[in-house]
Amino acid sequence: MTVFAAASLKESFTALGRKFEKDHPGTKVAFSFGGSDTLAASITAGAPADVFAAAGPRPMEIVTERGETAGAPAAFVRNRLEIATLPDAPDKPASLKDLTRSGLKVVLCDRTVPCGAAAQKALAAGGVELTPVSYEKDVKSALNKVVLKEADAALVYRTDVKAAGDKVQGVDFPESARAVNDYPIALLKNARNAEAAKAFIALVRSPEGQRVLAEAGFLKP
Repeated sequence: MTVFAAASLKESFTALGRKFEKDHPGTKVAFSFGGSDTLAASITAGAPADVFAAAGPRPMEIVTERGETAGAPAAFVRNRLEIATLPDAPDKPASLKDLTRSGLKVVLCDRTVPCGAAAQKALAAGGVELTPVSYEKDVKSALNKVVLKEADAALVYRTDVKAAGDKVQGVDFPESARAVNDYPIALLKNARNAEAAKAFIALVRSPEGQRVLAEAGFLKP
């Protein structure tokens, strides 16, 4: 069974995949993690997959509008942004407006992916105009720029900050409440392992699946 999932789901879905394999002997779960827009494009181009989990409604709409889903997608979690910065950095940004300070290197997700679209909403909500040093293909790439000290800060999901442990520090900001992303999941029309795919979706939406996702920092749908 192949699951295409947003990059921000990597840690939690990998854990759920291990549980699924344990509970379903003989079934192997293969994941493809990446930017939701890239995954959607791959699905509509014919890439074989059984399940699609996106970090926002628009990539799922693209797949649904092309008739690639079997049944209606269901929102299973929500996510919001934080500012990721280095824990030992002097004069760390404490607000969204601080990201405009002269000399501060900030990275954002590309506008076409859900984390980038959410960042644009948050910036607009705060009346903040920001020119990043780069736009990254997905949230993990944006966060990695900070981890590698190639950037001073990035707007990423709180779940990715948590997954990075002590490598980064998260800074909450009120404008993030204006840019919360719903994550939909769906069975794909051409699923080669439809029954296993349905069972995996059920696990994700079950109390146990929701517990794993909540521990990763996701919000209830």
